[in-house]
Amino acid sequence: MARRPVATRGPQGSSKAWHRGAVKSRPARGQSQSHPGVAPLHPVTHRNTSFQPLPRPLDLVPYHYDLSEKFADIGKAIEQEGKMVFHVVGDTGGVQDGEFQNNVAEQMIAHLENPHGPVPQFCYHVGDVVYFTGMHDDYYGQFYEPYAHYTPPIFSIPGNHDGEVDDPTAQTSLDGWVDYFMQEHPDVDPISKDAPRVQLDLPNVYWTLVTPFATIIGMYTNVPEHGSIDSTQQQWVTNEFATAPKDRALILALHHPIYSFDVFHSGSSKMADVLENAIWDTGRVPNLVLSGHVHDYQRIEQAIAPGGPTPFIVCGNGGYHNLHDVHSKVGDKAADTGAVLKYFRKTWGFMTLTIDKQHISGVTTEIDRNGQVLATHDSFSYPAGPIVLADPRSLPTL
Repeated sequence: MARRPVATRGPQGSSKAWHRGAVKSRPARGQSQSHPGVAPLHPVTHRNTSFQPLPRPLDLVPYHYDLSEKFADIGKAIEQEGKMVFHVVGDTGGVQDGEFQNNVAEQMIAHLENPHGPVPQFCYHVGDVVYFTGMHDDYYGQFYEPYAHYTPPIFSIPGNHDGEVDDPTAQTSLDGWVDYFMQEHPDVDPISKDAPRVQLDLPNVYWTLVTPFATIIGMYTNVPEHGSIDSTQQQWVTNEFATAPKDRALILALHHPIYSFDVFHSGSSKMADVLENAIWDTGRVPNLVLSGHVHDYQRIEQAIAPGGPTPFIVCGNGGYHNLHDVHSKVGDKAADTGAVLKYFRKTWGFMTLTIDKQHISGVTTEIDRNGQVLATHDSFSYPAGPIVLADPRSLPTL
């Protein structure tokens, strides 16, 4: 497979070095990834955005977490109903203004009481649970209290802010995330105060959720801008693609998006390389790719396999106060990758996914700054059957 050229670059892929008064340039209009090679060093000296060491796994490889085994009542309900329904949300931490996170959380809770539609069985969080440095003490205001009455389990992969470290003498990377999501003996953390929630025992910071209708591979893309993983995680991702059951859908979840048309972060060619390598080595193509990081909602399609496009969804509008705009119009095709922007909304909200044997269907809930649900929403359906390339070498550059 042809690799992207590697070059030493300045801000957002420019050839200029950082100088006095310099700012990060806006991602190029009409493109879905910000640079063709290695990411530049981050210019902000008061933040540690370098690659952070990972905490020790709680379990052995392949880091599987069986939903029906850990939550027998949920597994039984999925089998009885013949489908799986869950929320997807990302970038939720209300660090400077918790109102927007609370608005989203209240609407998620309202879904649990909906007598006319399916009730979500769990929530899958695509990262940045708290801002800005994932400290343990921030979890009450940005996690425990907002979801105090959200009763289903909340699963998560970490985001870059969950892994950032401000003061290495006071914390280690991901210790706040680990203190809730990765405990060997789940209990109630005293930091939760009047909003107790029993901890989870996820096997690792990157892990696979095994469910009756989908295999959800959750990566941890670490702290550097546009993400970074080591060879060990790449090997794990590829093995998960190779061994994923062929009788159910395959979903890849990662915090840093592979494609994005936004004006602030853009997509990551480095994360595209991870997916390319996994498909190239196994032939397996995910039915859906979920991400966050960019503070808006985008649904993007890319032609990977015959029979229909692969959806890439950015779901990073879960509560962080500062939303991101895009530089392109719905329907535009990226000049650099050929990815197509199918839907975009600069509002807070979340997504509800429904998966059965035949389809992966989704609908968004969009919320204005006053907490009111908007009439607009995205609605889609894609096949849930396994997608395997007969000739993985035919994979286009993502």
